[in-house]
Amino acid sequence: MKRSTINEIMAEADEMIRSYGFVLPPFARWTPTEFQANAARASAITDAACGWDITDYGAGDYDKLGLFLFTLRNGRLADLQRGGGMCYAEKLLISKQDQLSPMHTHVIKAEDIINRGGATMVVELYGSDTDGNFAEDRGGAVMCDGIAREFQAGEKLKFAPGESLTLMPGDWHAFWGEGGDVLIGEVSTVNDDNTDNIFRDPIGRFAQIEEDVAPTHLLVSDYAKWL
Repeated sequence: MKRSTINEIMAEADEMIRSYGFVLPPFARWTPTEFQANAARASAITDAACGWDITDYGAGDYDKLGLFLFTLRNGRLADLQRGGGMCYAEKLLISKQDQLSPMHTHVIKAEDIINRGGATMVVELYGSDTDGNFAEDRGGAVMCDGIAREFQAGEKLKFAPGESLTLMPGDWHAFWGEGGDVLIGEVSTVNDDNTDNIFRDPIGRFAQIEEDVAPTHLLVSDYAKWL
């Protein structure tokens, strides 16, 4: 992805998020220079990989295969492992109309996916085999706004603004916006995007960046290089 495109997506996303009454935290506004100046006292932010995250999954066609994310907060795996402390994470996502976030599951993370506003959120679901692998002929069950719901393999559940579902490890899912763009909230256990995203098809998690202009803000994937 070109850095100029990423900068544009950031500006558009911030405008959409604000239109639904959400405001991103102060560090979202930092320029790269400001982030460098605050790097020492912001180590909890960078260690937890909080911040801007825009991906085309390495495919080079963001509008068809991609996702906007902003990690607002993220706990510590050590706390999750010992069963106490900061065991949770929260994100905001934007899924554009017909923009696919591809089929994947998680080994550790359980998550609530909430339609916070906009169009319809569509989630395609499959179950797992006994080893947790994708099973094209197996359904399962999820919680939709606290109500258990059975699903068939490949069933596409639709969620209007305010509606949500809970996904557990082993629930294979893909999602997109139908009829327009969707602002999505994600509340989950501790999130590790480097190791806990298991995709059905070989695919990259983070975008490859072409530096045609300077970044407006740093992506999570920029931290190692810039800070």
